Amino acid sequence: MAIRARWALAGAAGCVMLLVATRFAAFHIAVFRNADLATYLGFVDLHRHGAVQSVTGMFVWLCDPQRYVFWAPIVVGIALLRGRPRVAVGVGAILLGANVTTELLKHTLAEPQSAGLVDGWFPVPATLWPSGHSTAAMAAALCLMIASPGRLRPVVAALGAAFAVAVGYSLVANGTHFPADVFGGYLMAATWALLIVAALLAAERRWPSEANVERMSLRAALAPQAVVIAAGVALVCLAALTRPHDAVVYAQDHKQLVLVAAAIATLSVILSTGVMLSLRPSPGATTPGTELTT
Repeated sequence: MAIRARWALAGAAGCVMLLVATRFAAFHIAVFRNADLATYLGFVDLHRHGAVQSVTGMFVWLCDPQRYVFWAPIVVGIALLRGRPRVAVGVGAILLGANVTTELLKHTLAEPQSAGLVDGWFPVPATLWPSGHSTAAMAAALCLMIASPGRLRPVVAALGAAFAVAVGYSLVANGTHFPADVFGGYLMAATWALLIVAALLAAERRWPSEANVERMSLRAALAPQAVVIAAGVALVCLAALTRPHDAVVYAQDHKQLVLVAAAIATLSVILSTGVMLSLRPSPGATTPGTELTT
């Protein structure tokens, strides 16, 4: 098996371990339960503003099942149009597998988060871990990146990570999910993506395609992620500068929200970048069939 396929399998195993750790921490470790609740309440407080409601509602709407069923044919179609039938089958498997597994877990592991008890009631139902919308958003972003030409994958990965973050924030702000649910959804999508990438890389080694492999430096691969991160930081700073006093007071009163929100964004970028790098042909690689062709 190619070395990149082994790394992809190792990444999938790491995501599974993080999934288990996230579930255990969110439901059984007090400090994480309390941070989950504090972040949830802070996001819901932000949602009271009309502008925030309209933006968050749009991102959640995009990942509703009624709209999401159109994602799969589009992503699979891109791979087929590029003459990549194996990739088309792979992205279809990711979209189906990640979302079905999430739905099964949500109902199998149904349990109220004890930290979610506010004044005697649970603001979020029991059957919402992992988040289906977060799984859908991250799976769609990763699949679109995998189906894209190699030279475009870094840009698609960066924009996909930003989209997944926007959906995750919107779900918490709408009051339908705790942050831990979002973490679980991201990790579920990445687990399936890395497993399928490993299979695609192994198949490419066994049955090499005739397509040319485009080499890409690590700097070129990571540049779009850096731009998206800088743009996100600039957007936050711009929003804070419009009402600096209110922004400082809010950040001081919601320190856990700031930390957890940063963790959500960081995880999204790491997962999308990790999957993208597992597909990146090494600049010095010369052995055919060891990389997933573009």
